[in-house]
Amino acid sequence: MEKILSELLMLIGALFMLIAALGVVRLPDLFMRMHSNTKSATLGVFFIMMGLSLHFGDFSIFIRALAVVLFFLITAPVAAQTIARAAYFSGIPLWEGTLSDDLQGKYNPQTQKLSAPNEQEF
Repeated sequence: MEKILSELLMLIGALFMLIAALGVVRLPDLFMRMHSNTKSATLGVFFIMMGLSLHFGDFSIFIRALAVVLFFLITAPVAAQTIARAAYFSGIPLWEGTLSDDLQGKYNPQTQKLSAPNEQEF
């Protein structure tokens, strides 16, 4: 039973990784690709690590797998946000089908800081 559950968890993780890869290939702009990759890959790593820890059945392996998952949960969103911010400031174009740019006019280009709500737009 453990073997079947372990294989099922790893298969689910591989499917999430496949979805992340398809998102990188198929989505139209950098920001959508990053969103797809961050969410799906993190879920894929979670399921694969839990499947591996169940497969080996050792508590120390489970702790290591949990540490890997926690590392991904902490670092992936921060890294994606930092890369997206740098890309936005570098002028990477949005997809032409994007309905609105909520950040347009709300950042000071010299300081790259968000303007306060009561300040006039630049």
